[in-house]
Amino acid sequence: MPDAAANYRMLHTMIRVMDLDKSLAFYTGPMGMKLLRKRDVPDGKYSLAFVGYGDEPEHAVVELTHNWGQEKPYELGTGFGHLAVGVPDVAGVCDQVTKAGGKVTRAPGPVKFGTTVIAFVEDPDGYKIELIERK
Repeated sequence: MPDAAANYRMLHTMIRVMDLDKSLAFYTGPMGMKLLRKRDVPDGKYSLAFVGYGDEPEHAVVELTHNWGQEKPYELGTGFGHLAVGVPDVAGVCDQVTKAGGKVTRAPGPVKFGTTVIAFVEDPDGYKIELIERK
């Protein structure tokens, strides 16, 4: 069996979104990510946008998939938990999310039984993002 740590790497996490423009505004606005690449696939009736904090392939990124014609919000299910993002100022990012019309679902503060400062926010489709303070 190959050594996974030496030969494997995380590439991206894909989530389905209802409104690609709204999701891009959230991830590139208060979340501070960059739009790395975007493409429409007319034959497949979908669009892809990749966002992240650094260029691929050095960094794992988030793939936002928009299926054209989707009329009902996606069910997030019980298997998906959250994305986690390290930030230098959790409270500051929460303020940016709120000012951009986003939702903070767990206010900044220490993790239960610990000292690490965290918060949770939701993207426009309801996906949870844990903010973890990293000085």
